[in-house]
Amino acid sequence: MNQPLYTLGVPPNAWEVNSAIADITRSPLTPQPITLATETKTLRLDLAKAAIVVVDMQNDFCHPQGWLANIGVDVTPASTPIEPLQALLPALRTVDVPVIWLNWGNRPDLLNISAGLRHVYNPTGEGIGLGDPLPYKGAPVLTVDSWAAAVVDELEQKPEDIRVDKYRMSGFWDTPLDSILRNLGKTTLFFAGVNIDQCVMATLQDANFLGYDCILVKGCAATTSPEYCYQATIYNINQCFGFTADYQTIIEAISR
Repeated sequence: MNQPLYTLGVPPNAWEVNSAIADITRSPLTPQPITLATETKTLRLDLAKAAIVVVDMQNDFCHPQGWLANIGVDVTPASTPIEPLQALLPALRTVDVPVIWLNWGNRPDLLNISAGLRHVYNPTGEGIGLGDPLPYKGAPVLTVDSWAAAVVDELEQKPEDIRVDKYRMSGFWDTPLDSILRNLGKTTLFFAGVNIDQCVMATLQDANFLGYDCILVKGCAATTSPEYCYQATIYNINQCFGFTADYQTIIEAISR
């Protein structure tokens, strides 16, 4: 009598096993090829191997009562990706492209955060820095599970979405992001969020160094930095780290 096989792992990185057999062939994903025009080349890519990483669209960076606004930064530009993401994310979900919310969410005790990193966010030592309470809700700055680290209300999160907390500008540093993507069989990454010249760029660069194919989604990424920082980031991505494509072009490619 044949024994049933049981699945161990997350497809496509899954085995089929019983007491006598371990089938380690791993069933392939069904291809979902599309053609996408970018600023530099026309890409042929497989949506079955793609995911979108949405970086830091959270209250501390985007909300008028979050941390950046509290220290005097005009966060108006940080809200500009919201409407484009409201259009793009549902389109990606319809073709089963995972949405990964990559938010800065420190440990409350900050044991993994160095003095040098804390200095970036509180250079005088007298201001409101990492882990300090905001006037609004008393939310601790960039702390996991707090209002400050939560995704802004305007962006809907679905149960099937994936959340990863990060502790540096790059979302690959000391996080499970790389392991999650490899288990899911994802090799092509769309990038969105804020700030494009800081956390988005640092994460995209590390993704490129790790061998992922990187596409920055224009319209869905912004910065509170000067305009020349935005332009330099777009130039460097096209020159060195991947491709840039408009979000509407991606939606149109999916619909075709």
